[in-house]
Amino acid sequence: MSIDLVVVGRRVITPEGERPAAVHVAGGVIQAVTGLEAVPPGSPVLDAADLVVLPGLVDTHVHINDPGRDAWEGFETATRAAAAGGVTTVVDMPLNSIPPTTTLEGLRAKLDALEARATIDVALCGGLVPSNPRGLAELFREGVVAFKCFLAESGVDEFSHVQEKELREGMRELAKIDAPLFVHAELPDPLSDGEKAARGLDPRAYATYLASRPRRAEDAAVDLVLRVAKETGARAHVVHLSSSDALNTFRRARDEDTLLTVETCPHYLTFAAEEIPDGATAFKCAPPIREASNRDRLWDALRQGLIDQVVTDHSPSTVLLKCSGSGDFMKAWGGISSLQLGLAAVWTEAKRRGGSIPELARWMSEAPARLAGLAGRKGRIGVGYDADLVFWDPEATFSVDAQTLEHKNPITPYQDRVLYGVVRRTILRGHTIYERGAASPFGSSRRGAWVRRR
Repeated sequence: MSIDLVVVGRRVITPEGERPAAVHVAGGVIQAVTGLEAVPPGSPVLDAADLVVLPGLVDTHVHINDPGRDAWEGFETATRAAAAGGVTTVVDMPLNSIPPTTTLEGLRAKLDALEARATIDVALCGGLVPSNPRGLAELFREGVVAFKCFLAESGVDEFSHVQEKELREGMRELAKIDAPLFVHAELPDPLSDGEKAARGLDPRAYATYLASRPRRAEDAAVDLVLRVAKETGARAHVVHLSSSDALNTFRRARDEDTLLTVETCPHYLTFAAEEIPDGATAFKCAPPIREASNRDRLWDALRQGLIDQVVTDHSPSTVLLKCSGSGDFMKAWGGISSLQLGLAAVWTEAKRRGGSIPELARWMSEAPARLAGLAGRKGRIGVGYDADLVFWDPEATFSVDAQTLEHKNPITPYQDRVLYGVVRRTILRGHTIYERGAASPFGSSRRGAWVRRR
């Protein structure tokens, strides 16, 4: 096969580590990874020089809200933000769009929206709700890569949470088809107790919101998920872990070879409850950002491999829904937009803690791709993988300005924060889809597509 492009660099991140390499691309797929001396004469060459060449990031937890709530975020703005942040594949969550991705009708509506507007590749997650356990196999056959459920209220009427009985029924169905279940792990009763405890307290104080979502809501939910995963043999994945107290449950699952994995998010690894000002509702998310000591334990678990991936839980809303004027944490929408900033946020803190760039690639590319059933195609720089590459300067810094981000609504807790790691170029299947500083950074054509499980 004739080579369309050779990407060369002195700092290419392969599964074996960082090294000088030439990445040979044909038909959008990596055909060979060789030494720099093996570039075929006359081949088009793109030289990364001393920039790091990362595999394109895979973010398996993104709320795009399109169709139906694209005023919060749509495929066009979300995928442009992703490309600017070095993300080449996302898994879109099944809720917040109307209709949700819980039926074939909802899946088709989602496909119509993404195929018209996506800059990067998009995989889709189906939803497990009380009404559809028997329809999960059909959605899986049609191409969703996983399923998502809530154990407490989701925040939108169209996506109901499941009780223990419904969770068990759904996981039995998913075990039959070997489909993973992403679980928002908080239980209603501890949340209700927390809300009662927070009544009468200052709603502008972050401590009030933190008290309303106690650790035990997460901890008990994770225990439940482990128990049902053991009973059913289903693969379960706990999303956006906040409470470090639940880490012992994951250790037990690992020791028992139960199919239970876990992710955390950039905001839990970056911020601390003690530092959040009163009224700063941009920091509100669920589960909440907890104390600095909790953050340190999450980092320890990540470095040890107990937590194996970091994804954003990009959960946007309008500025109005964030109650920025009143600063009322109890009324504000709970979600953080960070699709464009995840790589830089995680690297800034990892760098400070002695982390390495190959670790970063495992956390944010390889492990999420494996979870979504995209291993062998996404998440690595290797033969047979899509040529999804990022030219990245890990030593360059920038100050976050919400007004310049590609996210639809200009609100972020990272405002004015100085972060390390600047994306210079993002390549999707051999084609540049973003070039920082170019007159038209995103080019003139959309190349994003729907991707299914390998």
